[in-house]
Amino acid sequence: MDTTQQAEPQRSPEQRRRELLEAADRVVLRDGPGASMNAIAAEAGITKPILYRHFGDKGGLYAALAKRHTDALLEALRAALDAPAERRKRVEATLDTYLAAIEARPQVYRFLMHPAEGGSQTEGGFDVGRHSAPLLRRLGEEMAKVIEERVDLGSDGQGLARVWGHGIVGMMHAAGDWWLADRPCSRAELVRSLADLLWGRLAVAGDVAGGPRF
Repeated sequence: MDTTQQAEPQRSPEQRRRELLEAADRVVLRDGPGASMNAIAAEAGITKPILYRHFGDKGGLYAALAKRHTDALLEALRAALDAPAERRKRVEATLDTYLAAIEARPQVYRFLMHPAEGGSQTEGGFDVGRHSAPLLRRLGEEMAKVIEERVDLGSDGQGLARVWGHGIVGMMHAAGDWWLADRPCSRAELVRSLADLLWGRLAVAGDVAGGPRF
């Protein structure tokens, strides 16, 4: 009897899904926005229908990859925010963490934020706006929570934190997208310039009493 066939049922759905996402990551690192379901299935050693069974379509696979990379990015951003340093340094470290992440894996970034560049929209109606907008909204909401937990913004702190959270994410995304494509300055110069833009209100706002320091 084929031992490979025997071993397959013993792998949990979570383990199999993780292996498929790792295969997808390898293809995305190689092909960027042009990564196809056929290439990902081949990398994983399965047929495309099996890949569809796990993720539904390319949109489902995209959503799973987006969650995987967004979770890792948010963890890194929170670590930068909570590092033992004065506030200005932590603001700069947070901005640098985001820019370093997209610089380190530009093909992954382009797959997540510009999938139509590679003609991916032809697979199952895949389109950039429908999939990347929720990713940015999630980052904005998570950033808002971080700000609300740490910065005393007065009586309407929750509402203002959401404005700031989405505004900061929008700024990082737009500036980072431009910078990654054109490289008009060093990453350090961009970090300092963006921190200058944010610093006015952050410099004078107090910390939330009993909350994490910011």
